Amino acid sequence: MNKVLGNKKAIALFALPAVILFTCLVFIPLIWSFVYTFFSGQPGLDFKFNGFQNYFRIFTDKTLWVTVKNNLVYVICVGGMQIVLGFLIAMLINFGVKKHQNLVRSLLFIPVVLPGVAVAQMFIKMYAITPQYGLLNSFFSAIGMDSLVKAWIGDPKTAMIALIIMDIWKAVGMYILVFYSGIIELPEDSVEAARIDGATTWQIITKVQIPQLKPVFRMAIVICITACFKVYDSPVALTGGGPGTTTMMPSMYMYNTAFNYAQFGYGSVLAIIILAECVLFTFVIGRIFKTKEE
Repeated sequence: MNKVLGNKKAIALFALPAVILFTCLVFIPLIWSFVYTFFSGQPGLDFKFNGFQNYFRIFTDKTLWVTVKNNLVYVICVGGMQIVLGFLIAMLINFGVKKHQNLVRSLLFIPVVLPGVAVAQMFIKMYAITPQYGLLNSFFSAIGMDSLVKAWIGDPKTAMIALIIMDIWKAVGMYILVFYSGIIELPEDSVEAARIDGATTWQIITKVQIPQLKPVFRMAIVICITACFKVYDSPVALTGGGPGTTTMMPSMYMYNTAFNYAQFGYGSVLAIIILAECVLFTFVIGRIFKTKEE
């Protein structure tokens, strides 16, 4: 293996298929998307060069800024809760569950592997008010809290809350598994040394384990928040971006602009904005969670 890894021609040969796929499926489309930002219309029909007009349109597009605001609320709530709950539940499993840890982890991970459309349909039934009450409204009605019975995904005040709850439930299991995997890989000698010195469980978590989990936090936060910036399927399946634009995200607006209204140039600008958000956030998180070795 050392001989193979020391052979640069062999490394290039093994890496070539992945490089070709990445170039064809990611790099070239990315370049074309950037080129499209300087044109208006639809390729092959009325495609015309219009310079920076698509970029200037950003500052007067009220719908775009509504979707950005929705997305920021979604990122803060869903991303924050997934990371916090994922870490806390992983710690609870590690310290509090002595038997059947594999079973508990498997049960918590089940929502992650469920199709997003199926999860949305399940929550639509739970939030339903017509033709009959769903699980949530039935519960409120049964305990006499009829004032809370409402069309949860049809009310502009509660549609985003309904979406956030669904997506936290669906994906938190992944971050539980990520953090738990990081926790069990921590060296036992540091924890045992802290216990011998009289450290409490809280002190072990905050002073010993969390500092050692910085790379895990960095990876989890980057994956979680970039996924939140790019979210598309769950709001489409649950609310369709409504009511109105209450739950519309930039990715949905980009898709509608490019493919439903055939404005490929401006749709490409919106795609570049989403990409820039993800790159910038990844860079910032990398700097914040930079380790001493790095």
